[in-house]
Amino acid sequence: MPDTPEQIFRALADRTRLLSLALLHDEGSLCVCELVEALAQSQPHVSRHLAQLRDLELVTDQRRGQWVHYSLNPNLPAWVQATLEAAVSAPSLARARTAAHRRLARMASRPSLACA
Repeated sequence: MPDTPEQIFRALADRTRLLSLALLHDEGSLCVCELVEALAQSQPHVSRHLAQLRDLELVTDQRRGQWVHYSLNPNLPAWVQATLEAAVSAPSLARARTAAHRRLARMASRPSLACA
């Protein structure tokens, strides 16, 4: 669990991590391939950032068949939840967030929808 605000702000300072958290906030749970599609980034790049978020315990992962699904950690302290909520809701992130949701909506055979 993040011990200091500095750890949280370092995690939020990267656009890939911030958009990943925003998408997980919106969608509840996504697999790596969905995040790769939504973020238009390579799988190794997205996986590396997800590992950093997992190491900070900001996200949790769960294997469902061949896919690993990520979601926001439901056990985050209130101050971390409030910080994440404010960060992912920032108006300056709206355009990138909308574009990511459009790419995700166009994705065929989404694993998260198949597992739901």
